[in-house]
Amino acid sequence: MKYTLASFASGLIFGIGLLVSGMSNPEKVLGFLDIAGLWDPSLAFVMGGAIVVGLFAFAFARRRTLSFLGYHMKLPAGDRVDKRLVIGSLLFGAGWGLAGFCPGPGLVALGAGEAKAAVFVISMIAGMAVFELLEKARARA
Repeated sequence: MKYTLASFASGLIFGIGLLVSGMSNPEKVLGFLDIAGLWDPSLAFVMGGAIVVGLFAFAFARRRTLSFLGYHMKLPAGDRVDKRLVIGSLLFGAGWGLAGFCPGPGLVALGAGEAKAAVFVISMIAGMAVFELLEKARARA
């Protein structure tokens, strides 16, 4: 129960942060990506803040074996850049640039009732399903 409550609280804080920073607004994101037009640098400040917080949080987490809730720490261990990672990153970036959403802000905007976000989330789920089908076919081959 405490894990579920902590997960809910973390997601709620993240969602509120996205709303307050304006990152659930696709126009704000597209404004950041429009470096040849009316560039909006605010997303760079949000990303910079997240990177600083993440650096300290991961440095602290690496020194621990258990989380604050008593669970084993499961930190990312991979450091290999391969073709699948590059292609996935390119697809993610293209989708982000076309829609102005990435998964977190897309879900927040969907919760706020934005129709464009519904199209994005449905497309995102469809993409995940296609990936899973391809992975299963790849594993069988």
